Amino acid sequence: MADQTKSKEIVGRGARDGAELFREWFSSLSDVAEKDGKNAYVFVMGSMNEILKAFDLPVVFPEINSLQTAVRKVAHEFLDEAEDYGYSPDICGYVKADVAVQLRGGDHPMGQIPKPSMAVYTNACNTYIKWAEIWERMYGIPIFTLDVPGTRQGGVVTSRGERSFENDRSYVEAQLRELITLCEEVTGKKFDIDKLREVLGHANDVSTSWSRVLELNSNTPSVFNALTDGTIYLGVANGFRGTAAGSTYFKNLVEEMEYKVKHRIGTLTDEQHRLLFVGVPCYPIFRRFNEIFAEWKGTFVNSTYLWFASGGTNRGFQYDLNRPIESLAEGVLLSVRDAMDSMFHQSMMVEEMLRDMNVDGVVYHPIKSCRTVSTGLADSRRYLMEQCDVPSLFIESDMMDKRVVSEAQMKNRIDAFFEGLETRRAQQSAVA
Repeated sequence: MADQTKSKEIVGRGARDGAELFREWFSSLSDVAEKDGKNAYVFVMGSMNEILKAFDLPVVFPEINSLQTAVRKVAHEFLDEAEDYGYSPDICGYVKADVAVQLRGGDHPMGQIPKPSMAVYTNACNTYIKWAEIWERMYGIPIFTLDVPGTRQGGVVTSRGERSFENDRSYVEAQLRELITLCEEVTGKKFDIDKLREVLGHANDVSTSWSRVLELNSNTPSVFNALTDGTIYLGVANGFRGTAAGSTYFKNLVEEMEYKVKHRIGTLTDEQHRLLFVGVPCYPIFRRFNEIFAEWKGTFVNSTYLWFASGGTNRGFQYDLNRPIESLAEGVLLSVRDAMDSMFHQSMMVEEMLRDMNVDGVVYHPIKSCRTVSTGLADSRRYLMEQCDVPSLFIESDMMDKRVVSEAQMKNRIDAFFEGLETRRAQQSAVA
């Protein structure tokens, strides 16, 4: 009886606590909006949460706000409003949904979104730069571009001690010091390096735990679904990185996943097919999209999304609290570079996952709204087919716009994919 009580308490705790943290987060943003308080608009790849938290600046993630409209099945209202205002149907759905939120004075299904006091973003996504310019025009706020050098050549990654890496790190550090000055101007507060150390300590906990959670999913059966559960974990990793709440959440999440591994509690009762996901989820039919795979006893054990949408936190980098700014620069360089590689050089990431996760198939999901993520996926899939003996599926839809999501068409393709997987397994068993 005691074991059953403990199981109920631990299993599913990450999803429950994550949902509660999100409700509290949006409630806090509503309070900021009501008081017209200072805040910063940021993005998941290079949010600079560490510096902003050192100034006690609440952060707003427009990407998360936008995907929430799709999950709650009202995105079409926001997209229509932005397109009526003059934005093209070809523009990123996240951008258009956010524009509609701004046009509505911050009205959002999860609460009231405050007007930005400043915006901080990296070059990890080219859309970030133009998106921030919209807020600059709307509100006359300062915007800060952090230019993070990416990988110059696929498969060639520089590391600490190499001249090119140290030059890149120094370049990022100089920009971080400029950002600190801007934060002082916006908030009227003096930078406190001890507060930054405290924030970095919490961020270290999140990074260590997130890396461990991903590692634990290599077990069979897998202990969480990278598409559904993983999206919740991602939200906490971004919104609460650098906070005591985020640190506690992820320590508890590791405890849950280790408990599930020990007791062989899987995300499915009878896992048959272990899959990787490449791209951005289909949020307009988020749950149903996953159910189509689960009906065939297929589950997603990892995804490139968990890498790039976590801003590279998956690598488990640890900040050196004795040299906080220098170490933060190094961490930003490594994590944002890794996030960009997860988008632009997916093949390397997928091959790494194939080695570690005991995968049966790879699902590629290009979307209309995001050319940054989707361009080249067909070529990446072709490369995978040439290099690795693993089946793959290529299905197209969108992360926001239900007008280009055909559930029936996707189900036909997915069913055929699983029929192929089962035929392949039967043939392999016959040979064995």
